[in-house]
Amino acid sequence: MNIPRSVVGFLSSRGLVIATAESCTGGLIASLLADVPGSGACLDVGLVVYSPTGKCGVLNVRSQTIEEHGLTSEAVAREMATGVLALEGCSANIAVSNTGIAGPPPKGTDLPAGTQCFAWRYKRRDGEFMFAETRVFDGDRTTIRRNAALYALSRVEYYFNQLPNVRYARPGSPRSA
Repeated sequence: MNIPRSVVGFLSSRGLVIATAESCTGGLIASLLADVPGSGACLDVGLVVYSPTGKCGVLNVRSQTIEEHGLTSEAVAREMATGVLALEGCSANIAVSNTGIAGPPPKGTDLPAGTQCFAWRYKRRDGEFMFAETRVFDGDRTTIRRNAALYALSRVEYYFNQLPNVRYARPGSPRSA
């Protein structure tokens, strides 16, 4: 199965638009989508926010969240997904974010290499809903990053299907509280 092609088909068939906020995957999630013909109809924003200052400055991740939970945490991934959807000019109604460790773990953490934290945020007319997961992938740095990007994409439709009878805000429509 071609995961990026499947995701583009899924998003396009429902008029949904996605934004990505990526750290460890370094833009690979957005790149995999952009490789699919027709992805321009459903890919709005793809950001790489690798450093803590980038996460805080661009996506409004709170430094307190990083201090309390660490850079590789579901809490940071959640704030990244929230931040990308809140950006001025972003017309997406789905966000996926990733933060993790692809190589040797940095000093001061006991998380193993391959630890990846994800969040998926869905904007609805009646509010927003979010899921988050942490997974550990095996392999070298390139393999971990690719598998993490494919996994992030594979869960877009899965989590959408966890929300039955949900109405999503169309790009360009007024956002409800």
